[in-house]
Amino acid sequence: MESVYQLIFDELKQATRASESKCQTVATRISDEVSRICTESQRIQASGDVEAWSVSLSRHRLKQCLKYYELGSHRGRVELHSGLSAVIYRYITPPQVQASYQARLTLIEDFLQGFYIEALNAFRRENQMPLTYCPRSLLELAEYMAFTERYGKRRIPLPGRRTQQLIILRAQTFSQQQPPETLVDIEQAAEGGGDSDGRNALSIPQVREQMLAQEPELPDDALRKTVIKALMQYLEERQQQDCADYFALRLQDLPTSEIETLLGLSARQRDYLQQRFKYHLIRFALSHNWELVHQWLEADLERNLGLTMQEWQSFSDRLTPVQQQLLRLKQAGTDDRTIAQNLDCTPTQVQKQWTKLLEQAWEIRNHLISGAGASTDE
Repeated sequence: MESVYQLIFDELKQATRASESKCQTVATRISDEVSRICTESQRIQASGDVEAWSVSLSRHRLKQCLKYYELGSHRGRVELHSGLSAVIYRYITPPQVQASYQARLTLIEDFLQGFYIEALNAFRRENQMPLTYCPRSLLELAEYMAFTERYGKRRIPLPGRRTQQLIILRAQTFSQQQPPETLVDIEQAAEGGGDSDGRNALSIPQVREQMLAQEPELPDDALRKTVIKALMQYLEERQQQDCADYFALRLQDLPTSEIETLLGLSARQRDYLQQRFKYHLIRFALSHNWELVHQWLEADLERNLGLTMQEWQSFSDRLTPVQQQLLRLKQAGTDDRTIAQNLDCTPTQVQKQWTKLLEQAWEIRNHLISGAGASTDE
């Protein structure tokens, strides 16, 4: 299994921006899981080619982990949530209840919150980790999301030589435990109706709140909220309230047509507003508050602006001597006024040069410049 571990570690090191220690830890967990599966599986042991199986299983897990890593924290969670929702959609409502589409979505949301907690506990247990463990870095979060996907799709043996996915069995049990009156309350609440006394209407929301309270907020979540708050403040300070309103609606994942209706805009006016918002967003991310945004994207200076080793080399080769000196001073934590003195220019010129440098890194990171090495976009 040493060769399997080395394969996983080398790939993680090359394809992610995680530290070497993080890559070692994740590679160890994946290789240990693969070793355990190969040892316990009679079919693999009887195949006569355990090594080929271990490599195949390792590559599969590595591919899953990197998929969620490249998607990033937010898009990765959306991808996982959507995939699992599609699997359980037809199983989540008891047959005797004709629930509306919105009511079923609410139940799916409640079920998955509990399932994520179960998956985290299983992840801790199978990797012999403390009960307080939570993924902290993007790589650890990607590892957990990949595990959750596999955990949900595990085949559980049933009578009659049948099998079923674990998440479907959990969803069926969850649905059978829902009292009919609670489902009615959910449906009425979703449609704006229901009894005024609300005796049962709080049961499911209370369960949801309790589940959320059990799952501690990840540092990435808190940082995302800080970025959103800072961007809102930036827009309001520049009297761009319409852009702030547009951003607030975008955060709710509303369709374009609904955004246009709520803001009272034509399609052309909404397109113009979207372009103006994009302009301010880029200014915010690359100049006004670049350190906060790049920290959130795990693309700060300590992580080579989010570039892999190959991309960083390609990026460095493109810099002028002045830009290279600017980068070294920024990495050393030098303030703009001192940098301006060193480069014999004004602080404003330093800011403009730094913005151009960040734009170049952004283009490489998002593959707008070819030949930059491995894919690590977030």
